[in-house]
Amino acid sequence: QVQLVESGGGLVQAGGSLRLSCAASGRTFSNYAMDWFRQAPGKEREFVAAIRPSGNTVYRDSVKGRFTISRDNAKNTVYLQMNSLKPEDTAVYYCAAGVIVGTPAYWGQGTQVTVSS
Repeated sequence: QVQLVESGGGLVQAGGSLRLSCAASGRTFSNYAMDWFRQAPGKEREFVAAIRPSGNTVYRDSVKGRFTISRDNAKNTVYLQMNSLKPEDTAVYYCAAGVIVGTPAYWGQGTQVTVSS
């Protein structure tokens, strides 16, 4: 069992930056692929970024060059650095963990990110 707790969301102006953190419980954090998803009002949840145990990363096209995912296995934490934020990035952001990228077995409760124009 893995428990995930996100933090770092908030309100920011367009062009600004935020860093989301996700703290995970459990001793096998380093074995999991860690994902970030987001869900905007009235829309389906969508994949944002992932980092494999190897450190390899994957991003959706719309955030490439603006978002960076990273992990610190010693701290059981995954991060999402978000730069050059746009109003369309407004959503609840969820941290997730699983064996395969994009197919998580565990989810956090989400953190709200709001980007004003």
